[in-house]
Amino acid sequence: MKKGFTLVEMLIVIAIIGVLAVAVLSAINPIEQ
Repeated sequence: MKKGFTLVEMLIVIAIIGVLAVAVLSAINPIEQ
């Protein structure tokens, strides 16, 4: 096991953060489409 994040782990973390960011922004400022 090497230290640090692997490419897959970074992609997973980025995806989770992205989803949470969208959810928070949607809750604060609902987007009217």
